[in-house]
Amino acid sequence: MKRRLIADFLDFSKIFSLYAKGKILTVLLFFEENKNSLVRLFIAKRGRYARPFLHVATMGVLAIGVISTPFLASTYPVFSSQEHSQISILESQEQSIIVGEDVFKTSVSQKPRDKIIEYTVQKGDTISTIAEKFGISADTIRWENALTNDNITIGDTLKILPVTGIAHKVERGESVYSIAKKFDTEAQKIADFPFNDFANPEKFTLVSGVILIVPDGVKPSSQPFIRRQLFIAEGPVSISSAGFTWPLRGVISQFAAWYHMAIDITSPLGSPIVAAHSGRVIGASSGTWNFGYGTSLEIDNGEGVVSLYAHMSGLNVSVGDNVVAGKTVIGWVGVSGRTTGSHLHFEIKRNGVLINPLSYLQ
Repeated sequence: MKRRLIADFLDFSKIFSLYAKGKILTVLLFFEENKNSLVRLFIAKRGRYARPFLHVATMGVLAIGVISTPFLASTYPVFSSQEHSQISILESQEQSIIVGEDVFKTSVSQKPRDKIIEYTVQKGDTISTIAEKFGISADTIRWENALTNDNITIGDTLKILPVTGIAHKVERGESVYSIAKKFDTEAQKIADFPFNDFANPEKFTLVSGVILIVPDGVKPSSQPFIRRQLFIAEGPVSISSAGFTWPLRGVISQFAAWYHMAIDITSPLGSPIVAAHSGRVIGASSGTWNFGYGTSLEIDNGEGVVSLYAHMSGLNVSVGDNVVAGKTVIGWVGVSGRTTGSHLHFEIKRNGVLINPLSYLQ
């Protein structure tokens, strides 16, 4: 009787284990399919609560990974027992390690930074090499540290911004528009930087005393000598080798960056937008906030490529419609969603991963 109970318990444990694995795998697959929506939600919530929101979300993702790893490892074993034994033998063998002189050099993390950091000047450093190391302009370092020349010495402490531009302390009565004008940049760039704090993230209301990062901003005293270069989108004329054409003609007001993997093309309100690539409409949102994208459209361009058009004033096609590159008018330039002015926000994804649209347009 006792043996029978033990056997039944073991059988139940096996069945329950298989059931639990199935449920966990279902949850993980659902998460994988909907992770892009989660990312859009993170972007929509940026602003005053950006850091705690992202920190909690990161801890949640890590927790899911830690909990699910044993189940995934047992369900999808990577190594056979023979391979595992060979690895164990190799690990047990004594090996010599040759250490090069460059092993102890300071390396800079590629993780996106959300704030200004301090850097201690090391032997061989120059303003230019430090700027290259952190992926910002040399002028950004000069402006932030009030340097009148490039003379720096070992041990000096420099403030390093997370992106090229200006760090500005908000004064009473200022707005993103007045600050953008002051530093010769676009208001949308200030709004899009994910770690800038706003009292109202949807209306871009500023709080006095807060340090605001102004991407691509130029110090006022330098503006007569340093002017922003205007990049003109060619418009729907020629087809690139990737089969893409420009969706409209206008000024590229914002290029792709780690926090904004898209391009913004500024054009007058109501300007027609054409399909940048032939394909089929798979998503359409009209008259809604839509995670900040506003009235937007998604087109499946085939081979895992999907293009997205956002902030439009209206749509001219519906889900299921087929469009032709450079010919089908899909909508018009607008100011819907999270935007500071009329422009088209254009994204391209390949196999679910955002890429720089210029690599397909040029």
